[in-house]
Amino acid sequence: MTEAAKKKATYEDLYSVPETMTGEIINGELVVSPRPSRRHILASSFLGGEIIPPYCHGRGGGPGGWIILLEPEVGLGEHVLVPDLAGWKAERYPEEEPHNWISISPDWVCEIISSGTETHDRDEKMSIYAAHGVPHIWLINPLIRTLEAYKLLAEGWFRFAILSGDKKIRVEPFNVAEIDLAVLWGARKS
Repeated sequence: MTEAAKKKATYEDLYSVPETMTGEIINGELVVSPRPSRRHILASSFLGGEIIPPYCHGRGGGPGGWIILLEPEVGLGEHVLVPDLAGWKAERYPEEEPHNWISISPDWVCEIISSGTETHDRDEKMSIYAAHGVPHIWLINPLIRTLEAYKLLAEGWFRFAILSGDKKIRVEPFNVAEIDLAVLWGARKS
């Protein structure tokens, strides 16, 4: 079968993806990935623990005003993406829609990089996020312990920070509250 004769994936195709996998529709193709590794899940869960209390709930003197979700389905045109975390300013978040995916572009997306997803995350998904006006994206690689922060400019993505190690950081769009990178890598606090 030629590429031109291939049927474009639809949302209904996602129902055939086993529960042990994650399905996305990227550029008309059903892309299936294994569930994330333990290190991947630690980084995304612990990042959520660092930013959700101050940015969603205003705890610890944080600003509040955000809705931040782990692994939401985000429908952007013909694409259905599942970022590791995504955030919307509360006034932009749709409370209800007649379908499962969220159809409003996030204000921030975070992808946790793994060897199996890096090409999709860096190439295809970043292009889709840019085309749909997502203003901020973070790429976190828990294996090499880095956080790359990008801002969308008229010319495309601009990487304005690459942070590593065990420092405490402040980075857009969450630069009001401090984030402890050591926590993302699984450091236990006593």
